[in-house]
Amino acid sequence: MVGTEDTRLVVLRGNSASGKSSVAAAVRDRFGRGLALVGQDNLRRIVLRERDRPGAANIGLIDITARYALDAGFHVIVEGILYADHYGDMLAQLRADHRGPTHAYYLHVPLEQTLVRHATKPIAHEVGEEALRSWYRELDLLPDGVETVIGTDSTLDETVDRILHDTGLAGLPPREEERRDH
Repeated sequence: MVGTEDTRLVVLRGNSASGKSSVAAAVRDRFGRGLALVGQDNLRRIVLRERDRPGAANIGLIDITARYALDAGFHVIVEGILYADHYGDMLAQLRADHRGPTHAYYLHVPLEQTLVRHATKPIAHEVGEEALRSWYRELDLLPDGVETVIGTDSTLDETVDRILHDTGLAGLPPREEERRDH
């Protein structure tokens, strides 16, 4: 078992350019301290510099990082494309092991809109339309209907509000920091 009855675990998935990172950052900014952001891109691309494939090391690193933060009393958002066939088993076990409430969301953006959004990102000159099309998976949902699908009709603020309220984070205080005199 991991975390406490009071910790919140939020899984935020979707295709590239669906707004996952923006939503996760905005939820954390609005909540305040005490909410750990476990980003797939950071751990997979920056920390490990590995490709996304079944059984890759980042899957375990995402899992252990989320578990560590939950055990330390942080609420956690696990955010990324997190393909169901690569990450589904790990996410299911993490959900099953978490003592507190767990909520999962899938940000659904149609391919054509994904291409338009991607063109505005700094990485657009490195990653072309062909690669984006090959990565895209229409409604790559986890089994058992555990995810709430949020479509493009939901604005960033509406999505953040929904997650904060659904998860109960809206009613919780941010974590107090210990003050040190150095």
